[in-house]
Amino acid sequence: MKRILVTGGTGYIGSHACLELLLADYEVIAIDNLSNSSEESLKRVRNITNKDLIFHKVDLLDKQELNKVLSKYKVDAVIHFAGLKAVGESVELPLKYYFNNVVGTLNLCEAMIKNNVKTIVFSSSCTVYGVQEKMPLKEDCPLQPCNPYGRSKRDVEEILNDIYNMDTSWNIVLLRYFNPVGAHGSGQIGESPLGTPNNLLPYIAQVAVGKLPELHVFGDDYPTSDGTGVRDYIHVVDLSRGHIRALESKISGSGMHTYNLGTGKGCSVFEMISAFEKVSGKKINFQINDRRSGDSAICYADSQKAQKELGWAAEYDIEKMCEDAWHWQSCNPNGYE
Repeated sequence: MKRILVTGGTGYIGSHACLELLLADYEVIAIDNLSNSSEESLKRVRNITNKDLIFHKVDLLDKQELNKVLSKYKVDAVIHFAGLKAVGESVELPLKYYFNNVVGTLNLCEAMIKNNVKTIVFSSSCTVYGVQEKMPLKEDCPLQPCNPYGRSKRDVEEILNDIYNMDTSWNIVLLRYFNPVGAHGSGQIGESPLGTPNNLLPYIAQVAVGKLPELHVFGDDYPTSDGTGVRDYIHVVDLSRGHIRALESKISGSGMHTYNLGTGKGCSVFEMISAFEKVSGKKINFQINDRRSGDSAICYADSQKAQKELGWAAEYDIEKMCEDAWHWQSCNPNGYE
């Protein structure tokens, strides 16, 4: 059995990853500062899996507590989810994002070096690509992020690359996510954003459950099939399993690896609304607003490298994503509150 440290373990993707790790018989040590999540998620992970995991409330900016955890548990690898993730907020509070996401990762890497842990899977993002004209996006596309959140992810990627160049016995996997959505099929864990959701599907789900009056659609005049923006949405369970495949494929070796995790298919805003209405039986009211600055018309992944090298491919379609998101939201209208 391998012992894995999961940073940001109580968050949306982190909690689903903890669940999949437990099901795959890994031993899990989860840390989180609980600034945008709830420990309730891990209580439910234990309930679903009937397996235990260890949790410590730790902020990556707290070097002393971080080092205590790594020295106590002697982990084999780290999956690093912890970080601030709202694009809009990052524009308003850039220093907060750089400090939290970049300095937090520096502290984590320093603690890993002190405790001779040299395997890390990093939660990166397709925002590192910025706005590109050619689709699908491949891992060798130029990196040109257009907001502080995306730039903080790119900066961490560069830091990890420099660490590998310093010591090639490290094993580093960068996973560039596209748009994680959905929830675990049990309906017990899912996305529970604080305040108004920043992302499309949880916003739609909250409109459906009556928490929000209507969805704001930013632009219906893009050069797409129906005028709305097209994105690559990936089920959070598929995404979590991608981390397991990365660990299983790379944990015993060394190297610097980068993979896109997406479905390779684009879905428009109106197509997502239609799919959600179909599975929920709810009418989604929406209002058309002006385009947002920096938004691209179309963005979707080329994930063939992950298929070839990791043996991973997304299994779930848009309808399944919406079905599981609605199951979670209807069972938990106020999230984990």
